[in-house]
Amino acid sequence: MANSRDYLRCLLKLTFEERERELSLLSPEETKALRHHWKLWARESQLPPPGDWQTWLVCAGRGFGKTRAGAEWVRRYAQHNCDARIALVGASLGEARAIMVEGESGILSVCPPHNCPDYEPSLRRLSWPNGAQAFLYSAAEAESLRGPQHHIAWCDELAKWENAGSRAERAWDNLVLGLRLGERPRALATTTPRPVPLMRRLAGEVEAGRAVLTRGATKENVHHLPGRFLTAMEERYGSSALGRQELEGALLEDIEGALWTRSLLETCRDTAFGDPPLRIVIGVDPPASDRGDACGIVVCGLGASGIAQLLADCSVERPSPETWARAVAEAANTWHADRVVAEANQGGQMVASVLRAADIALPLKLVHASRGKAARAEPVAALYESGRVRHTGLFAALEDELCGMMAGGGYEGPTRSPDRADALVWALSELMLGRSGRPRIRNV
Repeated sequence: MANSRDYLRCLLKLTFEERERELSLLSPEETKALRHHWKLWARESQLPPPGDWQTWLVCAGRGFGKTRAGAEWVRRYAQHNCDARIALVGASLGEARAIMVEGESGILSVCPPHNCPDYEPSLRRLSWPNGAQAFLYSAAEAESLRGPQHHIAWCDELAKWENAGSRAERAWDNLVLGLRLGERPRALATTTPRPVPLMRRLAGEVEAGRAVLTRGATKENVHHLPGRFLTAMEERYGSSALGRQELEGALLEDIEGALWTRSLLETCRDTAFGDPPLRIVIGVDPPASDRGDACGIVVCGLGASGIAQLLADCSVERPSPETWARAVAEAANTWHADRVVAEANQGGQMVASVLRAADIALPLKLVHASRGKAARAEPVAALYESGRVRHTGLFAALEDELCGMMAGGGYEGPTRSPDRADALVWALSELMLGRSGRPRIRNV
């Protein structure tokens, strides 16, 4: 009797684990009939917290179920409020449409057929049969949120909003100033946290008791995620500080006195940066011992814009000389490197011999460090602060090392030695701080 009210009431009295076991015994037809009863399937952390809150901040790892929580919250409000005016704000209009509205866990997917809104992309509007409406906005267009009024707002991936010129904070302020309809205006922000200004500001609101916070980890949604995804995420981020952010939903703190901060790295991250590299350099920090050091191998490029790009981290852990030399040669061949810069302080000509044995034609340049790691890193950190470096993705292990390099000397990172960070410093020094720093057209 899966569709009876008594049965539903009994299910809701069970714990989440007990409910899961009971629901697993239903037939496909019974499961389909209960699909839209969100409280049956939701974990407690996906449901709105009690209390008279104005802002609900959900900071959780990737795959936690943040989008589903947001879409269901919007659906329920629209269902019970025929005059509802709802703001749906994404990092861009494309993301708002593809994820919040049309995605697998988006609003159109979670609404039952008899109460599914009419979606008008050209008007950026969703209209429910009872008269409730939702409107799409881009956080990159902060001024578009100046003027419209709403009862509630759902903001997705808040930490991805554009930070240049305080655009994310202006978008948030304009949105909140427009939440003035009804007796209980509310905003829900779902995001994987990053240490950007708006996130730190909302964290302060939570500490002051003006907002409520829900934290969650990727593994909480283990029954609804592919095993390969979980394995890949654990292998890539599990042992890193960045893994606490991407998988556990933790807002990472900076080390006082570090040359790089998480906030700085986030402002430099741009996966869509379209400047084709005209010159590519690979920095190499060979292992100094056989005690488990990694070989730092980092690929950087420079295009016509004069902005450097971190393209790849090809570092290898605890390698033999032949292994790390082969990894350098493969990276140089894959990226068509113009130069391979390798530190030769520890191995001298042995470094050159090992690399030449892997590839006799390697465009090798040996460098000798006359200053400490921190002194070499300081001018490179200054390039980041001036906006002259972009990261084309997430480089967890490398970024953890950067955030452990201290001004004035010292290293407080997660590894014994900042091998990846040192390789990055050599590559960017060659690209941006040496005589050959100007890009030139090359034949590939």
